[in-house]
Amino acid sequence: MYVLLMQMTDEGIKNIKAAPQRLQEGIKAFEGMGGKVHVMVATMGEYDYVGVGEAPSDEVATAFAAALGSRGFVRTTSMRAYTPEEFGAIIGRLP
Repeated sequence: MYVLLMQMTDEGIKNIKAAPQRLQEGIKAFEGMGGKVHVMVATMGEYDYVGVGEAPSDEVATAFAAALGSRGFVRTTSMRAYTPEEFGAIIGRLP
């Protein structure tokens, strides 16, 4: 699972009216790469959008974030996220 934090660039703000369409295009692109979006929201504050989803690998998640950023409308911050069960299994490996 991954959390993607996005901030609009000046170009993104300048073209804000097309933002809802770009969000839908981004969701479709992520799904086309094998991802699954759980949450995609526009937010107030430091980040303009927050997405939570699953990707088949770190490489796919990285490629998607790079592709999204290369369009010039948002800057991204990506975070690998763990469910409580996954986190418990990780902690369970501690010596």
